[in-house]
Amino acid sequence: MSDSSLRHRKGEITLTVRGPDRQPLAEQDVTVAQQRHAFAFGNIGFDFVDLVGGPGPEGSTDVESFGGTDHLDLDRLGSRWLNLFNTATLPFYWGRYEPRRGATDTERLTAAARWLAERGVTVKGHPLVWHTVQPPWLLDLDLDEVERLLRARIRDVVGGFAGLIDTWDAINEAVIMPVFANGENAITDLARARGRIHLVRLAFEEARAANPAATLVLNDFDLSSAYECLIEGLLEAGVRVDAIGLQTHMHQGYRGEEYMQQMLDRFARYGLPLHLTETTLVSGHLMPAEIEDLNDYQIPHWPSTPEGEARQADEIVRHYRLLLAHPAVQSINYWGLTDRGAWLGAPAGLVRADGSPKPSYDALGALVKGEWWLPPTVVRTDADGTVTVDGFLGDYTLTVDGRAGHFTIDAADTTATIDLP
Repeated sequence: MSDSSLRHRKGEITLTVRGPDRQPLAEQDVTVAQQRHAFAFGNIGFDFVDLVGGPGPEGSTDVESFGGTDHLDLDRLGSRWLNLFNTATLPFYWGRYEPRRGATDTERLTAAARWLAERGVTVKGHPLVWHTVQPPWLLDLDLDEVERLLRARIRDVVGGFAGLIDTWDAINEAVIMPVFANGENAITDLARARGRIHLVRLAFEEARAANPAATLVLNDFDLSSAYECLIEGLLEAGVRVDAIGLQTHMHQGYRGEEYMQQMLDRFARYGLPLHLTETTLVSGHLMPAEIEDLNDYQIPHWPSTPEGEARQADEIVRHYRLLLAHPAVQSINYWGLTDRGAWLGAPAGLVRADGSPKPSYDALGALVKGEWWLPPTVVRTDADGTVTVDGFLGDYTLTVDGRAGHFTIDAADTTATIDLP
């Protein structure tokens, strides 16, 4: 894919560089280096909840492991994670967050979010409303009380984490929510009685009231016309959606550029940013194509193989290249760094269970921190102390003799002045 396909990811800025006396530094060599992408390269940060915050609350339940952190070292995992990603998704499944009524997991999630934010990571919460991983104590309550508690949960979580977590999957998998049949839960009952649009409106309006600055995402795995109908119904009903979340768990193999391009174009027509919220590609054998619900395929051991790892690396590059080339895509969130504790036990991580990187990790790194990254580069100011920098949208430093200034390449500002200390 040619570099021209990524022009919308790049920008140019003309800098006037001034010294401590606020005079232009004419004919001076300066070093510019990229520090962060504006594009959200994300991954889940579930492991950090245990590693930073300690053991989980008694009675918590989840359909997904948080990683089996006995094998992990915070420094080792953190180094691998931070080398590639700038956006982390943390788990706020209600059944795990509040396993006993009134006893929440706030302290551990706050610690993990702060650890990430202190390292320049944007933190996202997932999800505020979902019909799975629900607290069992909701089942004995009438629907009016369930709705009241759901509204209160959203306000408490979003308001309590405002400023630390300002992006949320407001509601997850609403397309099937009223008809979900895999066990009893109160949220399905609420959605069946009051409708999808009511539940989505509830999620977005309560979250926005608690944090008006939040980015709220509608998230789903069902990428059929049913999701389009839901989106259209929400927009017609006046529900303000900030971004459309698209899940692409590809345990049955990469869906290919043609499928992905057509799917992105279908959802881009609503004029909203697209977030690829949950992406996986496996490095072992592929799940049989006849499996309709991925949860139905759970086997004792699903190994990563050399052939599978080579395929995964190739598919990671193809997938990310295509997504970056589409102007509507604003973020990509890979669903898991390591194979240990991966969803459904699949070898979907970019790092093996023993902590060693797979070819896919290196291949993605060659894009994010190689082809799409400006390393320390020496440029020279002109007679007026100006220099023009062309690079990927994001944050940069400019240094002269150990003195550093900071600037951002974005789509809005094309000039800036840097006053060095």
